[in-house]
Amino acid sequence: MKHLTEYRDSALVRRVLEEIEREATRPCVLMELCGGQTHSFVRSGLDRLLPDTITLVHGPGCPVCVTPLEIVDRALVIAARPEVIFTSFGDMLRVPGTQGDLFSVRAAGGDVRVVYSPLDAVRIAAENPEREVVFFAIGFETTAPANAMSVVEAKRMGLKNYSVLVSHACVPGAMRAILSAPDNRVEAFLAAGHVCAVMGYHEYPPIAREFEVPIVVTGFEPVDLARGVLTAVRQLNAGRAAVENAYGRIVSEAGNVEAQTLIDDVFELGDRGWRGIGTIPASGLHLRDAYRDFDATRRFDVGAVRSEESPICIAGEILQGRCKPTECPAFGTECTPENPLGATMVSSEGACAAYYRYERVGATPEHTA
Repeated sequence: MKHLTEYRDSALVRRVLEEIEREATRPCVLMELCGGQTHSFVRSGLDRLLPDTITLVHGPGCPVCVTPLEIVDRALVIAARPEVIFTSFGDMLRVPGTQGDLFSVRAAGGDVRVVYSPLDAVRIAAENPEREVVFFAIGFETTAPANAMSVVEAKRMGLKNYSVLVSHACVPGAMRAILSAPDNRVEAFLAAGHVCAVMGYHEYPPIAREFEVPIVVTGFEPVDLARGVLTAVRQLNAGRAAVENAYGRIVSEAGNVEAQTLIDDVFELGDRGWRGIGTIPASGLHLRDAYRDFDATRRFDVGAVRSEESPICIAGEILQGRCKPTECPAFGTECTPENPLGATMVSSEGACAAYYRYERVGATPEHTA
């Protein structure tokens, strides 16, 4: 249990909180970039224990939440085709498209299957040569190596019936977009530990210097989160804007070089749409030409897709840290995990789902910072 129970030690958390209380003498706004960190903050109640001078806002760190609505709608059309076996991680089945979700496609007779690894989808393709097997390849840099490996393996096996519907997002582009917004109020980032475990944090110093913001690589347990906040506050107090690693037991500056090489072999960086936010330059991964035969968007011509978000869902504002879930008029009433209007209420890493699950229903915004 080492590196687990010790990072949930309530006495140690209290000591770090006391240090934060002493250090946080001026108002500041911090953003955690990972949906897993959001859930940890809310589940532990740590966000409510921070001093009033600290405003914690939640960033676009949920891969399910930021998958573009147009891509979800394309997935629904492809999954409904009779020759297709459509595979996905479980979270994606409940994400609402313009009309319905993957569960509704399955209920209508579509062959939609939950897998636990993209290599499971490759195996299904090998076992069903007469069917087209599509894997919904979503995620940040964390899942990109496994998704890339599935394409490499399918090519090695000579599979002609396997393809991926790619919706990969990259964190540095999102950070730049947030900081470049005219109404930005984020003064420091808690960077996503699992992304940095793969990619390292060598991409972050130019961002910290350009925008003069501290970036602290942070883990997921209460002690990790509290230390991340403390490190960011201390930098702000000192007028520093550097990248610090507060998750050294997992993350190195270089990251997993072999995984990065695999990503770079299969994918290339390009512009990408983010649900509720819009297109962010150089913030997505796309299949390289060498693997274009495995691109589901090329293989299946779904025609023009007209996508339309719920007019009352403010998921985009939540993903950019401009609003809290409790500021949405539909939160907990018209929008619930059983009847979600937006992806932030569906995903296990979505901010709305965290607030709903951990009984923030009815809470006022000032009590959720």
